[in-house]
Amino acid sequence: MSVSSAASVQDICSPLPVLGGDVTVPLVTGGEVTYVALDYAASAPALQRVWDDVAAYAPYYGSVHRGAGYLSQLSTDLFENARRTVAEFLGCRDDDQVVFTRSTTDSLNLLAGALPAGCQVFVFETEHHAALLPWRDARVTYLDAPRTPGEAVRTLEHALADRDPYGPALVCVTGASNVTGELWPVRELAAAAHAHGARIVLDAAQLAPHHPVSVRDLDVDWVAFSGHKLYAPFGSGVLAGRADWLREAEPYLAGGGASRTVARREDGGVEVEWHDGAARHEAGSPNVIGAYAVASACKALTEAGFDSLVARERYLIEKVRAGLAEVPEVRVLSLFGDDAPRVGVISFVVEGWNSSHFAAALSAEYGIGVRDGLFCAHPLVRTLLGGDPGTQGECGSPEAAPGEKSLNAIRVSFGAGTPDEHVERFVTAVRELVTDGARWNYRTENGRCVPDTSA
Repeated sequence: MSVSSAASVQDICSPLPVLGGDVTVPLVTGGEVTYVALDYAASAPALQRVWDDVAAYAPYYGSVHRGAGYLSQLSTDLFENARRTVAEFLGCRDDDQVVFTRSTTDSLNLLAGALPAGCQVFVFETEHHAALLPWRDARVTYLDAPRTPGEAVRTLEHALADRDPYGPALVCVTGASNVTGELWPVRELAAAAHAHGARIVLDAAQLAPHHPVSVRDLDVDWVAFSGHKLYAPFGSGVLAGRADWLREAEPYLAGGGASRTVARREDGGVEVEWHDGAARHEAGSPNVIGAYAVASACKALTEAGFDSLVARERYLIEKVRAGLAEVPEVRVLSLFGDDAPRVGVISFVVEGWNSSHFAAALSAEYGIGVRDGLFCAHPLVRTLLGGDPGTQGECGSPEAAPGEKSLNAIRVSFGAGTPDEHVERFVTAVRELVTDGARWNYRTENGRCVPDTSA
């Protein structure tokens, strides 16, 4: 979709109302402006619809699965209905389980604890640390960053075919990169995994807020995502998929709710029978409001229609990319090339600038919030930067591997709540900073570049 199609897109799809759209922030140069939130990949603002639903329910919440009182019964129904809503949103199979967790990181650590003995894990170096690091008790094969989707599939096929011994295996792959926004060939990777007797878990943290995700259609075994990236508040996540490994594993946490019965043994110990459903891994009083918020977000996105949401986001992506392309000093980072389909996540570096300095200037002088650094995907960003950040400019971060200069990039990310005016302000600010330089002095404080207000 070209930028010239703006009118048709705007006619069929407006930004979804989100919290914070009218928040103003001070500028270091004086005055205030409406804040431009372009850090959706870290945490998206909550949808107004979600916040309203949570506020309406809050006076009625009670502890679930335990109480005979009306509010407990109401909350139990709401909690379990939320589970069904999430299952429908993800296109789960009839025998799949939906387990509520705290986040994508929590979900993948839960699954890591449920791996059968001797399981091998295959993961690309391009993953977010939430998917790269949980597999501490398994034998892990880290795969090099591919440069095309086809290369990703071939690399995985070769690795799985060469594994020894040939036993249980799990592939962990992202649906959309949190650094480049590029979509990964999930369906093809799932087919390759299954052809070689492996299972696959999809990290959908960046995919689910932007595109429909169907466990059944993609033929993945599990999917994990976070509520705070899906326009819900912090503190909730989901692991959904096959029940057998989860049912056979020790509970993620031991405690009330995960246990069906507990009895004293003759030897003085205790005998525990654990639940075999989702409750097995949901010990303690669950985050009912968090689960309800996730379900509300799932409903809101479904009702808005992903066709319209995707079309509008493609328009915003092209608008940002076209604006950045007009600034020769800007280099956009990519694995698969300019034509690769992507979600609203774009990372770049600016010649002559340290990225933390550039991001600080966007915030302090323009009221624009982006992210800088390595985005919890250190191997990928270092691969994309080639170990050479070029001229740093001011405010270099002290965090660097031995023998390296500071390596970091700038990430702009947006989604269903982003108005046109926000991306237009961003593109204008980038052009002005590169052309005219920062209007304020900056210094490094605790590893961060901040405005120098000492004068």
